[in-house]
Amino acid sequence: MSSDATETNQEHAHADDGKFHLFVQIAMILAVITGVEIVLIYLPVVKWLVVSLLVVLSLVKFLLVIFWFMHLKFDKLFCTILFFIGLVLAGGTVAALLSIFSTTDGVPLTAQAIYAERAAATK
Repeated sequence: MSSDATETNQEHAHADDGKFHLFVQIAMILAVITGVEIVLIYLPVVKWLVVSLLVVLSLVKFLLVIFWFMHLKFDKLFCTILFFIGLVLAGGTVAALLSIFSTTDGVPLTAQAIYAERAAATK
C-alpha cells in the first residue's frame, strides 16, 4: 500500500511540475510581449499603427494573466461572466469620464477664449 501512495504522490508532483513549467512559459511569453511593446514605442512608425499594436498586445497580455495566473480558466463560467461584466462597466465609466472631462475643459478661461478664436479663424 505504501508503494501505491508513493506512486500517487510522485504522479501528483510531476503534474505540479508540469504546471510550473507552463506558468514559466507563460511568464516568458509575457516578458517577450513586453519587450516588443517597448521596442515598438521607439520605432519610426505611424502613430495609429503603434497605438493599435500596443492595444492588441496589451489585450493578449491581459487575457493571459487573467486566465492563467488568476485561474479564471478553471473557474465556473458564471464567475468569468461576472468578471467581464465588471470589466465592461469599468470601461464604460472610463469612457464616460473621458468624454465629460475633455482636454479643453482644463484650459483656463483666458486661454480658452484664445483657443476658440484660433479654432474659428482656421475654419
